[in-house]
Amino acid sequence: MQSGKQGAVHWRIDFDVLEGAGRWENALMGWGSSADYMQGSTMKFWTKEDAIHFAEKQGWNYHVDKEHKERIPPKSYAENFVHIPGKLRRHQTK
Repeated sequence: MQSGKQGAVHWRIDFDVLEGAGRWENALMGWGSSADYMQGSTMKFWTKEDAIHFAEKQGWNYHVDKEHKERIPPKSYAENFVHIPGKLRRHQTK
């Protein structure tokens, strides 16, 4: 199977964790909690220029990560049945 590309064409703004956000560990479940409501928030844009323009318009400091090129290795169904010594490629349970 191959993963789809849904949602992979957007540029995203993520918010950093605030220093005085009052982080604590939830006593019941042991999860990390925070009073910072923007920590899990993201904003999506169609282009990098739109995201930068919005951040500058709001007066926010921003950092742009470099783009990575998508690499999809060639695959074929026949490779599932190629014998490689020492490597179990196909396992039948019955």
